[in-house]
Amino acid sequence: MTKRTVSKHDILRFGAALLGTLLFCLGVNLFLVPMNFYNGGVVGVAQVIRTLAVNYLHLNISFDLSGVIVYLINIPLFILALRSIGKAFFVKTLICVTFQSLCLSFIPIPASPLIEDPLTACLVGGIISGYGVGLTLRSGSSNGGLDILGLYFTTHKQNFSVGKLAIVVNLFVYGACALLFDVSIVIYSLLFTAIQSFAMDKAHLQNINTEVLIFIKHDSEKVEKAIFQELGRGVTAWNGEGAYTGDPCRVLYVVISKYQLHALKNIVAQIAPKAFVVAKDGLEVSSNFIKQL
Repeated sequence: MTKRTVSKHDILRFGAALLGTLLFCLGVNLFLVPMNFYNGGVVGVAQVIRTLAVNYLHLNISFDLSGVIVYLINIPLFILALRSIGKAFFVKTLICVTFQSLCLSFIPIPASPLIEDPLTACLVGGIISGYGVGLTLRSGSSNGGLDILGLYFTTHKQNFSVGKLAIVVNLFVYGACALLFDVSIVIYSLLFTAIQSFAMDKAHLQNINTEVLIFIKHDSEKVEKAIFQELGRGVTAWNGEGAYTGDPCRVLYVVISKYQLHALKNIVAQIAPKAFVVAKDGLEVSSNFIKQL
């Protein structure tokens, strides 16, 4: 196999990851923070620490301190991403978290809420920020924090989603917030997080599996090897025969995630451009099937 080069598709995916990061930060800084509500996960912890530092230590700085705190908290999670999820994911996540920290610190926070109604602010901010996180995850990266833990468990457990982990962990985070702030703030913050988690899962869709049949006459072994090495998926193969021509062929069957389909089509097009590919979404898979980005 030749060394894989960076393609236009890879660049677009990374651009989408950065766009998702920007959307997340816009949703938080423009709609959540002006209402004095708190995000969940690592960002929420950073916001609580920021508030305590400003109110009790009287730290008056020209930027939002939560961005810096988010970056410091993510350092041990970077190590987990590098060791358990992969180098490529680690590099993209490092860049996205750095970009996120800068955006959280320097995107101007409105002096007064853009949307006065707290319920509407939670709805709009939750959808924007949640979709941003899901877009980043779908692009093969993350904004750090619970995303890294969620993706780690996603690849090791069946019927698991990043949003579910976020909700469970945030129950503990907001329990601490309830001791420090007004209960109404906690309730609206929980509502924001629930909407954000729902939008995140809808955008990420890591549970959509696709079954693919490949009918190929030549270079079947090369295609199988490429699927093993580049997608990390197993292949079932058997011999077939064209009913009209009577020509022998090889039939390959593989189950992948929806967002690996583009890469699979590229593999087949490069090695065996005359092969016939059939794909079907919405497959339910149980037992020994590892979910990936």
